[in-house]
Parts: sequence; C-alpha cells; structure tokens
Amino acid sequence: MSEDASPGTDRILTLPNVISFARIALIPVFVWLIVDPRTTFTGLVLFVVVVATDWVDGTIARATGQVSEVGKVLDPVADRLAIGAGLIALVVRDAFPLWAALLILARDALILIAGLVLFSARRVRIEVRYIGKMATFLLMAAIGCIAWGNLGYPFAPAFLAVGWSFYGLGIVEYYVAAALYAGDLRAAIAGER
Repeated sequence: MSEDASPGTDRILTLPNVISFARIALIPVFVWLIVDPRTTFTGLVLFVVVVATDWVDGTIARATGQVSEVGKVLDPVADRLAIGAGLIALVVRDAFPLWAALLILARDALILIAGLVLFSARRVRIEVRYIGKMATFLLMAAIGCIAWGNLGYPFAPAFLAVGWSFYGLGIVEYYVAAALYAGDLRAAIAGER
C-alpha cells in the first residue's frame, strides 16, 4: 500500500531534517525577492533551488540510515509550504495565473490539514506514493517554467510550452494521488479499528 514503509527513528536533529528546516527557513527569503520586481529573477532562481532540493533530504536519509519519523512528516510539509508560498508570491508578481495556483493550493491545503489532524489525533500517517512524488515534480517544474515564460525571460515561448505541458499532466496526477491517499486513509482507519 505505501511506497516508503521503512521504519524511522525518533531522532530529530539529523542532516536530512536540517536540510528540510533550511528549506523552510528560505521561504520568506524567496517570497520577498520574488515580489520585488528588481529582484524577481533571483527570487525565482532561489525558489526553484528550494523546491528542486525536495529529493535531497529523502535521498540522504535513506542512504545514511537517518530516516526519522519527524523527517517523514517534515519533508512533505516543507514541500507544500515552499510550493504554496512560491505560488502566492508568483501570483502577486503576476507571473503565474491565479486559477492554476488555486488548483494546486486547494488540493495541498486539504491533504496537509487532513494529514496533520489525523496524525495528531490518531497517529495515523499515510506514506507518500510514487504518483504523488511524480505529480509534485511535474508541478514544481511547471511552476518555474510558466513563471519564467510569463516574466519574459530568454526562450519564454519554449518555457511556457513545456510548463503548461507539465502542468496539465501534473495536475491530473495530483488529483489522482489525492484520491489514492483518501483510499489509503480509509484503509488505515479501518485497520486501526
């Protein structure tokens, strides 16, 4: 049922968790840079770096045996916060359409709230699925490409074409993953009873 069911430790201060905390700490920095027209380029690059390092903490955790229960929650929370903050900043900067951002943000808000409430109330946590990871990757790439194109940076038409292709595929996978997570959640709660 789950993609990464490896047991985790109770350690909090691990290198992967420090990377996740650093990614969260950089959110206000790239938001501030994006919304200022004089520093938008730097902010967009920093945003792309922060969301692109999504795979780094998990890879290091598995490779070094530092998978932790905190990290299993912190990593997806860092992803959702970074994507959400970046989207809001890019919408404010008029570099990403509001309707496209809302499709991502609405799904993320539901998943994040449901996951946190269930984890805190019942200690039920749903493992991340491969389709969810792939959807997140596609949408991260799409957001950067669409913003790049809308801001008129070099090769804008090519970036827009790639960005909207990734967005279309990614948003479908995003909602398919959400439906699968809902099924996983029902199964976990039923198994708990």
